[in-house]
Amino acid sequence: MICFPQTAMKTLLSISILSAISFGQTPPADINATTLTRLPPVQRQDLDADGQKIFDSLAGPNNQGPLRGILGLGIYDPKLAEALHLLHDSVTKYGTLGNRVDELAILVATREEQMSLNEWYGHETSALKAGLDQSIIDVVKFGKEPTGLDAKDALVIRFGREWFRDRHVTSETFAKAVEAFGQRGTVELIGVMGDYAMVAMMLQAVDQQLPGRPALPTLKK
Repeated sequence: MICFPQTAMKTLLSISILSAISFGQTPPADINATTLTRLPPVQRQDLDADGQKIFDSLAGPNNQGPLRGILGLGIYDPKLAEALHLLHDSVTKYGTLGNRVDELAILVATREEQMSLNEWYGHETSALKAGLDQSIIDVVKFGKEPTGLDAKDALVIRFGREWFRDRHVTSETFAKAVEAFGQRGTVELIGVMGDYAMVAMMLQAVDQQLPGRPALPTLKK
């Protein structure tokens, strides 16, 4: 699933609600108490027959409630949710870059878009589990220069920063990406970053709340 598995997302939302209470935070008036976004959850019975089939394929046989995260938004248009899920699997589960590079690319995309605390904090943990050192994550988190890093790690960071900041990847950087990851891998790198940039934009548009998490500093570009 995109963002988090269903069980993890439910746990995260529960923690968020408790954090909001403990920190005395009041969410904006247009935030739904269940989804912590501007949209209420879509129930399976609200969908037509085709939509219910897609819902079931995404939720799994043991699902007892609405979809969460980005799929919970996408299911308003079931075909969109199905496409989002397929895109995510295509660029991560079936990709050739490996989990470590994927997670670094996701962090770069999420951080450069400066939009979604939800995505950042979920994938900061995933990145550590995938083998990224905190020092590498902090380069992305605080917009530091990637000097002294492994060449491939620095390349992923520079590739993403050129793309998101300049809306253009230089010929030199692109050639280095092809040399490091191959032509297919380079396209997959673009796909991973594009996938999560879109996720971050969607979560920002619906004002996904994540109470109890500190805001990240604004990057100087």
